[in-house]
Amino acid sequence: MMRIGIMGAGAIGCNVGGMLARAGHDITFIDQWPAHVEKMKADGLKLSGTWPDYVVPVKALHLYEAQSIQEPFDAAFLAVKGYDTEWATMFIMRFLKEPDGYIVDFQNGINDHRVAAVAGAHRTLGCVITIGAGMYEPGVALRTDPVGTSRVGFKIGELDGSDTERAHQLADAMNEAITITKFTNNLFGERWSKMAANCMSNPLAGLSGYGTAEMKTVPLARRISIQVAAEVIQVARAAGHEVEPIGGIEAQRYVDGAAGKNLTSLEEQMAANVAGLLAIGRPSFLQDVMRGRRTEIEELNGYVVAEGKRLGVPTPFNEAVVREVKKHAVGTLQPDPKNLDPIAALLPVAPPIPA
Repeated sequence: MMRIGIMGAGAIGCNVGGMLARAGHDITFIDQWPAHVEKMKADGLKLSGTWPDYVVPVKALHLYEAQSIQEPFDAAFLAVKGYDTEWATMFIMRFLKEPDGYIVDFQNGINDHRVAAVAGAHRTLGCVITIGAGMYEPGVALRTDPVGTSRVGFKIGELDGSDTERAHQLADAMNEAITITKFTNNLFGERWSKMAANCMSNPLAGLSGYGTAEMKTVPLARRISIQVAAEVIQVARAAGHEVEPIGGIEAQRYVDGAAGKNLTSLEEQMAANVAGLLAIGRPSFLQDVMRGRRTEIEELNGYVVAEGKRLGVPTPFNEAVVREVKKHAVGTLQPDPKNLDPIAALLPVAPPIPA
């Protein structure tokens, strides 16, 4: 049994922590949303969506209650927004076992080195998440991708690519409790794969209001997302990383598709890959927009743009996405497919977009 602190009890933190708690691990949730913490304290955590419905009794703490923690954690899962990385890492570090307790980065974006800068690389692991999740009310976490498939849901690795016992132990614990989890010695190749997936769907969903499945089936949104992904891949390669498959599709196919090569077959496969997704599945960016919250645009497409400038890789589509999102102050963005029009204006004329 592992003793684990979940720093950030959002959709991912609750799906992961809830299933680990259900499997018998000692889990403590720490979160900033008062109503959510109180609901979990009173009624437990409900896991639903594509999971069977489970209600799991859990330990949940408000931030100010963390000072009551007596026994340190074997590990802490960092599942906060990217813009909260440094303070949340520093906050949870004090509750880790010495000298072997470690933090696992469960975030979107490329934040592992930011965690390591605070905690130390020797106390940092990365986890790349490919499950879908949502949270639309206190105390209820949804899984939105198909459960029970052969698709890997979590990929755990060391920042330097080394093969360590702790990484395998954590992967084994998660594999037994949740869904297929694998050790990877190419953490940043996996990170950039997830970065591409996030950049091509999250902000575009926030702008348009399209759900996870629609982002792959609405022709215009899909065509824009291919261009975005191709730029992310090229930036990652310039940084020295070979990007792992994105949604089961080889990275080079997005680069080729953006150039018009075998585009139709790529689009068909993208649409086929979302079969079985829960209809209410929404990217986390859209969930933030719907709640009037700050988004992670700077940690996603903004990061790609900055790295592209540093490495000399053009990123016009990512720049356009950032520009359109940042036109709106926090809490004022109203999702509408028309918000994609200025980005669509950059698309090549041929081949034509399907009706």
